[in-house]
Amino acid sequence: MSPSTLGDMTYPPSITPADDISRVLAIAAHPDDLDFGAAGTVAQWTKAGVEVTYCLVTRGDAGGFDDTPRTEIPRIREAEQRAAAAAVGVTDVRFLDGYMDGAVYVTHELRRDLSRVIRQVRPERVLAPAIERDYSRLGTAHPDHKAVGEAAFAAIFPDARNAFAHPELLAEGLQPWTVSELWLMDAPGPDFGVDITDAMDAKIAALRSHVSQMADPDAMEARIRRYSTTRAADFGLGPGRQAESFIVLRTG
Repeated sequence: MSPSTLGDMTYPPSITPADDISRVLAIAAHPDDLDFGAAGTVAQWTKAGVEVTYCLVTRGDAGGFDDTPRTEIPRIREAEQRAAAAAVGVTDVRFLDGYMDGAVYVTHELRRDLSRVIRQVRPERVLAPAIERDYSRLGTAHPDHKAVGEAAFAAIFPDARNAFAHPELLAEGLQPWTVSELWLMDAPGPDFGVDITDAMDAKIAALRSHVSQMADPDAMEARIRRYSTTRAADFGLGPGRQAESFIVLRTG
């Protein structure tokens, strides 16, 4: 593994992930974010017996491409995300209330709400969006993604582990919890690749669940397969392989 770089800054290389993980919390801004960024990896975790919980900050109410009534979009997208999660073995899917697609900011309330979920799930590993933008992939640079990434980082450190942060959580009976490991998706300069070849069909099934977002699902699939093959080549995984990429940090 080599250090990740962003502009003039250099980050330490990813750690070797722990092999004794039993619970993972995956956090994202919108339905389909996790499926584009990490569904193949998630499918492999659940196949190995790891319990994975999805936490979506919004219900994606600004998404869609046709004349579906706007009032129906949150319900549709929530159902699509639950179907996508099931395709990769995830049954615990949670949506926060009060956050609107396109208007997510790093607030004390969002940090508290993510800290609440961390204390409820008590994961050893959290998967979340990177805070920094990858300018080579405009679709991952959505401001909601970056806001959720920063709020998730703050919830992991210091909020969820600090008994004196968000005292209302203690009043709810939620004790502090320290997350040991953070996986950042959509990061510039990722240096940890996961071979998802055996889980690629599950990833595509998850993505195809988001019917309301895809005018041309065949084109989407072709694009994702090309990108995943390129990622695999970047990590020297050999011809015919597919991969997802991350930066992995120790936070505990």
